[in-house]
Amino acid sequence: METVQVVGVHGIGQSKTSGHRLTADWSRALQRGIDSLPDIEACAVSLVVPHWTALLARGTDRLGPEDDLFSESVPMEAAAEDFVAEAFTDLVRSEDVAFAETQPLATLGLPKLWSPRLTRLAMAYDHRFPGGGVQFLVRRLWEVRYYLTRPALAAEVRAFVRDEFTLDTAVVIGHSLGSVIAYDLLRRKELGAAGMPGSDLHTLVTCGSPLGIPAVRRLMGLIDGAPLQLDSRIRWVNVFDPDDFITGGASLSAVARELTEAPVNNGTGDPHSALRYLRSVPVARAVAGGRP
Repeated sequence: METVQVVGVHGIGQSKTSGHRLTADWSRALQRGIDSLPDIEACAVSLVVPHWTALLARGTDRLGPEDDLFSESVPMEAAAEDFVAEAFTDLVRSEDVAFAETQPLATLGLPKLWSPRLTRLAMAYDHRFPGGGVQFLVRRLWEVRYYLTRPALAAEVRAFVRDEFTLDTAVVIGHSLGSVIAYDLLRRKELGAAGMPGSDLHTLVTCGSPLGIPAVRRLMGLIDGAPLQLDSRIRWVNVFDPDDFITGGASLSAVARELTEAPVNNGTGDPHSALRYLRSVPVARAVAGGRP
């Protein structure tokens, strides 16, 4: 039986778990998806998920789960609000904005410290993706910005993740912000043949990726209109749920070169769930399908 060596890169919100738990949960979900493929020969996965959140302790240039930077009782700094508002603007439709303008500002019970501009945009986003996840998304966007605007912290996270790769690693899977970290490692040529001569790495799988949000790409220093692209030796498979409220259901097909993309339906409970993405057919096939 073939064994595929995989490194997983998790997203934000994993401070209360561990690398061991993440590795076990991701391995079970991914193996379940692979075992469901009728046309793939028996394939086992050896997967590790480095718990990079463990680096993010409270303090200067650090992000901790109880950090007051992200308390709803603390006003959002102007630059952070501008980024969150920009992301919302990228994702809402004109009809959503028009609807929000007709509603009282207190309709969703959003934090009073949010500005009217941000509150209206959040209401517009909730109109497009109803379900009460707006505050969760704002926190995620806030944290994405924190990560992307601290180069020293981002470099430390990349190095921590990179240490789990070996020459036998064939696939890297990035979920949510983890997809940004994985893409960053590859675009900076810190992984693959360019960064690790003799490496077997041949596939990047991104799931629930915020790379489809223009505001995120701009914050990464990527020029508007410039396509996302990887070394030609790396196959890129992006899996997205059109109802994923964390990404606005945004795909990457219009902004990336040499990309294979597959929509999935992760259900209504948590369409952004890493485990739901991992057990999906497109992810399983990308891992078990072998070198392209």
